[in-house]
Amino acid sequence: MSQNPEITPSTGTTITCSNCHSAMPSELRFCRNCGFRLGTVFGDPSQQLGQHASAPLAPKKKRRRSGMTWIFVGLLIFFVGAAAFTAIVNPVRNNVTLVRNPVVKAYVGVDGWDTTDNGVTFGSVDAPGGPADKAGLVGGDIITKFDGQEVRDEDQMDELMTRTPIGKTVEVEYLRDGQKKTTKLTTIPEQEFRRLIRDFEKRPEGRATFGYEDGDAERVQVPGTNIYGVKLNTVLRSRPADMAGVKEGDIVIEFDGVPIRTTDEFLMRVRRALPYSTIKLLVMRGEEKVEIPVKMGKQ
Repeated sequence: MSQNPEITPSTGTTITCSNCHSAMPSELRFCRNCGFRLGTVFGDPSQQLGQHASAPLAPKKKRRRSGMTWIFVGLLIFFVGAAAFTAIVNPVRNNVTLVRNPVVKAYVGVDGWDTTDNGVTFGSVDAPGGPADKAGLVGGDIITKFDGQEVRDEDQMDELMTRTPIGKTVEVEYLRDGQKKTTKLTTIPEQEFRRLIRDFEKRPEGRATFGYEDGDAERVQVPGTNIYGVKLNTVLRSRPADMAGVKEGDIVIEFDGVPIRTTDEFLMRVRRALPYSTIKLLVMRGEEKVEIPVKMGKQ
């Protein structure tokens, strides 16, 4: 018996056309009756192309993650955890820093400390009306003992300033011109020290002038004595000192009753003098001690 060439041999497995519901061999792709694509089934997932209507669907295999994926996930967890840890720890550290007590330092009103023989010295009394000024100290004095403590160098003096309570009255032993002296002073806080300097710089009277080249002055020892003074190498013409009779080479040892032992102290005393006031200047001119009244000028 001859076979119809248009009919595809069946394998015995059929599939139902979802359009006309005719049974067709599963090998066909299109329905012979309506031409609809076989296997296109809506609402019935059990009838898919190449699958028997009664055949169950094969379970979907789970896709396994590669090793690189797990490495990426691990790094992500690490960085997120690190960020969270930093966010928690940093505020704690900041709080600890804020809780620390700042270093509180006592001040006596000088321009700093320098180590010298037998103790520490300083260039000038820096704040008019400050502790050192009220105690009668001047630049060039050598402090040997502070509040009962022997003073050896500037580091120790800085430590004493930190350890000494603000507002405490202490005894100070010092050397001036080789002679031992004692005085008392009361320490002040930094804010008060700064205020004294600020008030001085802004005083309504202004600043006085003397008439010498301060950069050309030098600290020298008066020959034959233990006294140091400030030698004036340049006296400016037609200025207060020149008009008063001060000469180049004079060694200033006293300014209006205050001992002058350093160039910084002399400059500070000139600045502290009131404009147009008359001060008494004591100088050594050779072996002669000369007292000169000087009427100060104004800047």
